[in-house]
Amino acid sequence: MPNNYSKTILTNMCMLYKEDGTFLVQNRLKDDWPGINFPGGHVENEESIEESAIREMKEETGLDVNSLEEVGHFEWNLPKEGIRHLAILFRSKDFSGAIHASKEGEVFFIDEKQVSNYKQSTDFDRILRLMRKGLN
Repeated sequence: MPNNYSKTILTNMCMLYKEDGTFLVQNRLKDDWPGINFPGGHVENEESIEESAIREMKEETGLDVNSLEEVGHFEWNLPKEGIRHLAILFRSKDFSGAIHASKEGEVFFIDEKQVSNYKQSTDFDRILRLMRKGLN
């Protein structure tokens, strides 16, 4: 089936996780995608996708991230607007620094059993499955 997407927006998302099974989420405040999801954002013209993920993590969480592992992608489309969103998904357990919130929302580590206690962004369950694939 043909599509009429005139624009593709390239983004990233990153899951930071610990050996205890907890992972970092962001409780997004924006009306366009509220609820918990993974931090991330847009890829700027002058940076690689990996560089953008490292920058976004620093801006949104205060953490310095190393050793990113690309785990896949997630796509969502807005046919009426002619826009395709493509997010490259990363994860890492190699990070340092002090965690802090940003204008995007509060960030915190949770266990998968706690996810249902929070409002979740659209498709968070599907993105979480992709991020956790291959982990214990």
